[in-house]
Amino acid sequence: MIKHACAVMSGLTSKSNWLQSAALLAARLWIAKTFLMSGMVKIKSWDSTIALFTDEYKVPILPPEIAAYMATAAELSLPVLLVLGFMTPLAALGLFVMTMVIELFIYPGTTDHYHWMLLLGILITHGSGKFGADYWLIKRFYKTR
Repeated sequence: MIKHACAVMSGLTSKSNWLQSAALLAARLWIAKTFLMSGMVKIKSWDSTIALFTDEYKVPILPPEIAAYMATAAELSLPVLLVLGFMTPLAALGLFVMTMVIELFIYPGTTDHYHWMLLLGILITHGSGKFGADYWLIKRFYKTR
């Protein structure tokens, strides 16, 4: 029984590189959808977006208009990078910082933010996996000595 369980585990871990890449792809797609949809809502009614940043969000230090432009630009560009798996750690870091600002200053205690930060942290530390442009570009252009 134990030998069988060990054989199953050995088989799974020998395939873990591909399984890990599939899990990273799923995380990239899910988190990208979340932020991209938010960015699309922002550009749908820019006047409402500016009003939200002025009246409700009140991001510290930044004027509401600049914060609105920055958040919208991030929500529309960084998810595209995640979907492509291009510059994954940097794109995930940008969204992680944005999520921290949301959590600390706008909507503290929101459970979803912790889930987002967990997924983004995994993407920051593990990259895109084999199903992303990063993997293939590094494999093609970066030769270790």
